Formats: sequence, C-alpha cells, structure tokens
Amino acid sequence: MIDIDGLCVDRSGVRVLADVSLSVADGEFVALVGPNGAGKSTLLGAVGGHLSRAAGSVAVDGDEVGSLSARALARRVATVPQETNFGFDFSVRDVVEMGRHPYRSRFSGDDPDGAAAVERALDRTRTTQFADRSVASLSGGEKQRVLLARALAQSVPTLLLDEPTASLDINHQVRTLDLVAGLEETVIAAIHDLDLAARYCDRVVLLADGSVQAVGTPRAVFTADRLERVFGVDVTVGENPATGTVTVTPTAGVSLGSESD
Repeated sequence: MIDIDGLCVDRSGVRVLADVSLSVADGEFVALVGPNGAGKSTLLGAVGGHLSRAAGSVAVDGDEVGSLSARALARRVATVPQETNFGFDFSVRDVVEMGRHPYRSRFSGDDPDGAAAVERALDRTRTTQFADRSVASLSGGEKQRVLLARALAQSVPTLLLDEPTASLDINHQVRTLDLVAGLEETVIAAIHDLDLAARYCDRVVLLADGSVQAVGTPRAVFTADRLERVFGVDVTVGENPATGTVTVTPTAGVSLGSESD
C-alpha cells in the first residue's frame, strides 16, 4: 500500500507538486498521465525517496519514506528509469545482479537469496536468453526489459516506472506493458500514451500543473471535456473494437507545452 497525503514538492524555488493525495492498493497497476510538465516524474521521485518535500507525507507499507534508511527503502521500492544507457559494458546478468545491492552485507557481501532472485527476474522478463551478452548489444526494448529485471531482482513489493515505453516501437511497447501488467507487484508508471494507459492500467491519475485533476478507471477519467481542458487539444474519445478499452484521438489545436516531466 502506498499512501500520499498533501504532498508538495518545490524545485528551484518553484512549486511543481501541490497538495497531491493518492492511495495505491497492493497489486494495482496505476498510470500517471498528463501533459509535459505536469509533475509525473516528480511524483515518482518523491515516492521513491529521491526528492525532498516541502509538505505532506509519503508512506509505503505504513512507514513514512523519510523515516526509512536508503537500504530499507530499497527493499520496498524499486525504480525503473526511462534512460537505458549504461556507463560501462556490463553483461546483462551483471546489470540484473545490481538489483541485489540492498541485501548484500556491508562487510561480507553475502546474499544467500541473490542467485535465485536474479534467475527468477531474468525468467520473468524473458531475458535469460541473453543473460551473458553485453547490455550494449541489445535493442532499446531489450534494454528496458533488463532494467525491469534489475528492479524485480530487488524483490520489492512496489515498482516505479518512468515512461517505460518511451522511444520504443509499437512492438516493444506492447511487449513491455504486457509484461508489466502481468506482474504481481504494485506498479506506478508515468505513461505518455493515453491509449496504452487505458489498455493496461487498473486506474489512472490525471495530473496537470502539479495537481491531481482526476483519479479513477481510464473510462471514468478520460472524458473529452476533461482531456481537452488539461491537454489543450480537441479530442475524440471512443472505444477500441479489438480490446474494448478507451481510445483518445487528438483532432485539432495541439498545445506543445513544457518539455519537462
């Protein structure tokens, strides 16, 4: 369970999240959607304990994030970044093993459950087949699965994903979200594509100007009037005949907005 109450975050003297409150139940897949600059990545950063708060609270499994040590928090929450570049030419297995850092003894480095956790993470993300390959040799979609495997190797109940389908072709977008939607962990993901959010997520949180505009099922939240107001573009809301999920089609009047978040 994740409980966010009255969260406010300032960056460079500017309030980028204002009075955000949200609860996410165990096993839910929740999407953060909204225009650029809405605060999606900032909200993920606050939940993950990477950003300081001006006000409010964030609790994971009943404990305030700020009260937990970095090691304790890393045993509860794992973040999958949008960036898939690696500084060194690691093997896939080496990258996934990095997820076990919170469980290694400071002095001995022992991690009795590590090998099994790594193998399970590779298996769940279907990356075992290239475990011994250089991560630099993989495609963008394959690298994204490796990052997800690293997070799963942390053996945490909650995953935070920042634009997991960014820069992926439609094949890898669907493969990635099929995989994420089938996880037993609680997932909060910033997702740019509204149709994909509607297809895969249990609930969506619509953000704009740093505040929550609506929370609910995609069908309840994605109304034409609301989306036109938030995104500044005329849209048509319909239904995908193949999946039965909501589709959102921009029609005119696109507003570019900010490039952050």
